[in-house]
Amino acid sequence: MDLVLHLADEYVLDNLWAKAVPLSAFVSSYPSLNSTISNATSTWSQLITHLPHPPIPTDDLASHLSAWPRSYLPRQLISLTVLTLIGIHVLYFLFAGLSYAFIFNHEMMRHPRFLKNQVKLEIQTSLWGFPGMMLLTLPIFQAEVMGYSKLYDGVDTYGFLLFTDYCIYWIHRWLHLPFLYKFIHKPHHKWLVPTPFASYAFHPLDGFLQSVPYHLFIFVLPLHRITYLAMFVIVNCWTIFIHDSDMITGHALEKVINGPAHHTLHHLYFNVNYGQYFTWADRAGKSYRQPESSLDPLLDIQALDRAKNE
Repeated sequence: MDLVLHLADEYVLDNLWAKAVPLSAFVSSYPSLNSTISNATSTWSQLITHLPHPPIPTDDLASHLSAWPRSYLPRQLISLTVLTLIGIHVLYFLFAGLSYAFIFNHEMMRHPRFLKNQVKLEIQTSLWGFPGMMLLTLPIFQAEVMGYSKLYDGVDTYGFLLFTDYCIYWIHRWLHLPFLYKFIHKPHHKWLVPTPFASYAFHPLDGFLQSVPYHLFIFVLPLHRITYLAMFVIVNCWTIFIHDSDMITGHALEKVINGPAHHTLHHLYFNVNYGQYFTWADRAGKSYRQPESSLDPLLDIQALDRAKNE
């Protein structure tokens, strides 16, 4: 997130913060600046003079058009909050919308276990959960920006996928323990036949807990900044992709990759296929269930059609 914030500051936020909290509003507090910067007299400038701000250096005014410089913690927190909320909404509606329009089989909406107004409910649950997930994640993003992570400028991943996949397997499995499932994970399993819009339809704590391995990795092992950002986007896209209720079986990687068919079985049978990308953790944990064409929920719809025609 430090790279995202840097780019946002460089091209957008520096100008916005210069207008929101202009240095000129605080000139009267620094007599030595009076000859350098004209004192702002607008109503807004007068209002913001009551805001806290760090000491303003007098030797480098060109890089401090705002009284809140890039390194100021409140500015960073507000910027990260806005960027995170915008980013998750764009990712969700763009990729879930595309998946829903071009990949999701709309016949699945006729399934007897598909809820009334389910798509609307999935979206509402996601939108309700985003602010909570953002607040829980914000301290981690802030730690990245402050340099506490091991993000660097190399290109190796040091097992990012294996690390996160194994951790998520156990977090997901523990969320199915009765005392956790009832209060945290059950809302996500309301969608027995999910659409791509169900991908983020979590309780906020549920969504946060399943994201912890991604954030934890960069505080334990080094990872390239751009690789981390790319994986963040890919992981979100994959989460959307596996919620399309697809049961295509028989492909070459079926026993290796935990794809949509595997996750469809998880929503239908609850205690199988907890993994995120691969099947190896489920195999080791004896929770793996092989997708089969006979388990396709589309067969239930076809059975209903036959019953109506008889």
